[in-house]
Amino acid sequence: MFQPFDLEQASAVRDVDDLPFGVIVVDRAGTILEYNTYESEMTGFSKERVLGRNFFHDVAPCTAIKEFEGRFESFLTSSATSIEPFEFTFPFAKGPQRVSIVFVRLNFDSERATICVARRSDDSGASHDGTEIPR
Repeated sequence: MFQPFDLEQASAVRDVDDLPFGVIVVDRAGTILEYNTYESEMTGFSKERVLGRNFFHDVAPCTAIKEFEGRFESFLTSSATSIEPFEFTFPFAKGPQRVSIVFVRLNFDSERATICVARRSDDSGASHDGTEIPR
């Protein structure tokens, strides 16, 4: 679950790599434009391997379902600044991992959106399932 920042923490954030949760910035088609260090460490996928790849089909194909990708596509239809939180369970081979997801889109940047991923503290801490991203 996302924990609120206090003002001191918020002022220390200089870029997405300073955030204590996963950040994946994608364009309207789902191509990964930014992938922060936290997400890289949690998934085991290097930034170099995922940048330019499609999040829904190349990196996290388990999200290519109505409950995730379909929700994302609907989310993009609004022209206003939007935030949409929901819960999702990644079906990893080492066991399911429940996460809190927040889609964020700013009205002045309609060509991209941010997917924030917070690992829930009630999970065992399992990360990715070890599957390789095709080269």
